[in-house]
Amino acid sequence: MTIFRWVAGVIAALMASGALLSLLVYAIFKVDLWLKRARRLRHFTWLVLLFWFIVEIWIRVIRALIAL
Repeated sequence: MTIFRWVAGVIAALMASGALLSLLVYAIFKVDLWLKRARRLRHFTWLVLLFWFIVEIWIRVIRALIAL
């Protein structure tokens, strides 16, 4: 499970930094394509984080059911 947390964290961090970089490029050069990229990367960042959250919850539910 620790490996999954690290992988999800690294992927989310890379996407978040890419979104921030894209937003910065948009702010400097005012090219709309970079704003679209920033939004898409932000959405994928949330997707990865929500997937991690759901997996964490279901792992705990399965462990609790097995413990019964």
